[in-house]
Amino acid sequence: MAQVLEFKLPDLGEGLTEAEIVRWLVEVGDVVAIDQPVVEVETAKAMVEVPCPYGGVVTARFGEEGTELPVGAPLLTVAVGAPEGASGSAASPSSSSSPSSSSSGKGSGSGTESSGGSGNVLVGYGTGAPAARRRRIRPDRLDRAVAEAPVSGTPVVEAQVVEAPVAEVLVAEAPVSDGPVPVVSPLVRRLARQHDIDLRRLAGSGPDGLILRADVDRAIRTAEETAAATARAAQAPARSRAKPSTPSAPVAAAPNGVAAAAGAERIPLRGVRGAVADKLSRSRTEIPDATCWVDADATELMAVRAAMNAATGPSAGPKVSVLALLARVCTAALARFPELNATVDTEAREIVRLPGVHLGFAAQTERGLVVPVVRDAHTRNAESIGAEIARLTELARTGKLSPAQLTGGTFTLNNYGVFGVDGSTPIINHPEAAMLGVGRIMPKPWVHQGELAVRQVVQLSLTFDHRVCDGGTAGGFLRYVADCVEQPAVLLRTL
Repeated sequence: MAQVLEFKLPDLGEGLTEAEIVRWLVEVGDVVAIDQPVVEVETAKAMVEVPCPYGGVVTARFGEEGTELPVGAPLLTVAVGAPEGASGSAASPSSSSSPSSSSSGKGSGSGTESSGGSGNVLVGYGTGAPAARRRRIRPDRLDRAVAEAPVSGTPVVEAQVVEAPVAEVLVAEAPVSDGPVPVVSPLVRRLARQHDIDLRRLAGSGPDGLILRADVDRAIRTAEETAAATARAAQAPARSRAKPSTPSAPVAAAPNGVAAAAGAERIPLRGVRGAVADKLSRSRTEIPDATCWVDADATELMAVRAAMNAATGPSAGPKVSVLALLARVCTAALARFPELNATVDTEAREIVRLPGVHLGFAAQTERGLVVPVVRDAHTRNAESIGAEIARLTELARTGKLSPAQLTGGTFTLNNYGVFGVDGSTPIINHPEAAMLGVGRIMPKPWVHQGELAVRQVVQLSLTFDHRVCDGGTAGGFLRYVADCVEQPAVLLRTL
């Protein structure tokens, strides 16, 4: 006999507490294998494919695409133990219907639950078994399996409502009761709380008066329609008494008091954009930053790069980018000025100087600005740093960076010259202590060896936390970087 197990949104690590459903990879009725990815979610740091630790038939999905769920909320339910006619499914009878599998009803998605599921939560940490071909179980067999299955976790009746169309039932206002509210889904409670709906006044349309999401949705629509009708009725007498005036652009007052033109678009700050907004706001709130900048003649650096990339023979490696050379310059500068490879422990009121350089670099993607991190950059040469930057950039472009690859940086390099701008004042990537910004390299008139000449000039700007050092240290760091750009031989002396 099949058992319905509930799989909850697992803890994706790095302190993340919620994720947004981007794309479902399975449908209700599909047969899934252990560790098969079932949903693609977006956290504040990365896109992640979440594998299911159970093998069996998907009986319900919780949440539509675009829905944001907290960690621990139900994702889907799986009927473990193949029903009649489901032979050859991804879940073998010996593993999915074993006693140890039947005794597991937690479905938390963290840790090994039973022999019927691996308990793994992230792609790359699973058993490595190939994903089974998606199969659809006939509705009559699925219904029979679900009806016969003992429920573990959230009742199946609520799960069915997520997928099945709900008959239009007028929800009458129920008398207020002091007893428990007949709601089992945390999503329903959250939705009602967000819209100030009193669940005690709703009469549920589910079995035994169970309040379903459809009931809350109808209550929300009714409240909105009532509020709109009341507003129209209040405005009608005023419009009839008002004198004609010159038409003007309609302005609506937002709930937070911010005026907005009619038809203005509102974009939620969530996912990567929300995480960036929170980090930048925290940086400007907590860090007393200052910026210094200098123009540097990059002609010799560009010539050295061209010579490196033109080299042939067995010792010639892959092409080296300007960003890789500048990253190598940064690691050499941080070795001379370790004050900038630090962070501030505000609670202990201590400056923490870090032993290694984990170099972040800003990358613009379709999902927003991300900062992948090159681990142990101080131990790499320009070629190795360039290869790692290229690898991480490709992962960023495809949205496959893991949270671990986006955290732990100690210093950030921001090449905004790719946008065709000369300069900027970078905002420090909290909790780091400094960021070096690089503008575009372009020909400009420059005094070279006492004569006016056209040279390749770049503007370098350093934003630093004034708590970790004073202007002398920051200026010394930036001057060393500029000297290496103008005279690459200065860097060679430190290699």
